[in-house]
Amino acid sequence: MKKLGFGLMRLPLTDSGDNGSIDQKIVDKMVDYYLEYGFAYFDTAYVYHAGMSEISARKAVVERYRRDKFSITDKMPTWLVTSASDYEKIFTEQLARCGVEYFDYYLLHNIGIKRYTDTRQSGGFEFMRKIREEGRAGHVGFSYHDKAELLDRILTEHPEMEYVQLQINYMDWENEAIQSRKCYETARKHGKPVIVMEPVKGGSLAGVPQEADKLFRMSRPGMSAVSWAIRFAASLEGVFMVLSGMSDFEQVADNVSYMCDFVPLSDKERETINKVAAIIDGNMAIPCTSCGYCFDGCPRRIPIPQYFALYNNQKQFGLLPNQMAYYMNLTQEHGTASDCCECGQCEEHCPQHIDIAEQMKEVAGVFDSR
Repeated sequence: MKKLGFGLMRLPLTDSGDNGSIDQKIVDKMVDYYLEYGFAYFDTAYVYHAGMSEISARKAVVERYRRDKFSITDKMPTWLVTSASDYEKIFTEQLARCGVEYFDYYLLHNIGIKRYTDTRQSGGFEFMRKIREEGRAGHVGFSYHDKAELLDRILTEHPEMEYVQLQINYMDWENEAIQSRKCYETARKHGKPVIVMEPVKGGSLAGVPQEADKLFRMSRPGMSAVSWAIRFAASLEGVFMVLSGMSDFEQVADNVSYMCDFVPLSDKERETINKVAAIIDGNMAIPCTSCGYCFDGCPRRIPIPQYFALYNNQKQFGLLPNQMAYYMNLTQEHGTASDCCECGQCEEHCPQHIDIAEQMKEVAGVFDSR
């Protein structure tokens, strides 16, 4: 299967103020072009587009093409499950929405520390094994937004999970809060194939600073900034699918142009990406190096480097939904940014001499006010 997956989460709308008003005619055209060039992987979810993404997938794909011409991936909204019976109820509704008798791939959606505990207690992993044994799901796994240490624990305790969907892009690769590289390496240690989400970081890497864009154009004239981001993810060993949330026909055509006959990044191209990442990093709002000296001894156990990393991300790229997910997962075991008591011990240990207490107020203003 070709490595470009069609993410059905940022589809064109007929009304910009109504996320459920999917422009089905344009989606059909996008799907036709995508399938024409030999791609086949469609990714949807229960909550995408106010519940309309699954229905759009049925109309654009299932009702118009033979079942062996495509694969459908869907996800269980773990945060909506309140009892064991909810799994079957929601899953049955998803099959009906999509108009299929089985899903090729099925995930537990957005697993983190709290949802992992809740899912285990409510029988979520047993349900995943059940639907695979019954043939109602070809392969089962989970999407993940948390630390590598927890991912290692999950894959150790649940080796029956066949794959992991991770947020991976060249800006989050070494990000201390998101831990793209560490999570990727953990999945590979367990021998799990990886599906990549957010390779373009919610679309933010489509528009890089002028200096960075010049480097891209000098290296590969005519290639979009998006192509660099997607090829970075697709070039990683063990990645079998890279999702792109395509919003219009032009994005489909661009992605297909370089992923139809995919060529992995060369060493020289990797150097170019490293230079671009450095340029973007140079615009950080808080010059934190994630040394971790500030955390030891914090009376409120606030993960300062991780919060600063998320704050820098939102200053550079805007507040993306997944950034709030990472923040909320961190608060399950740590203090919030608002919990800072301004004791000053962190500032005594900071090699960068950051006014941490003041900056933490800025972080709280972004993440604790929502």
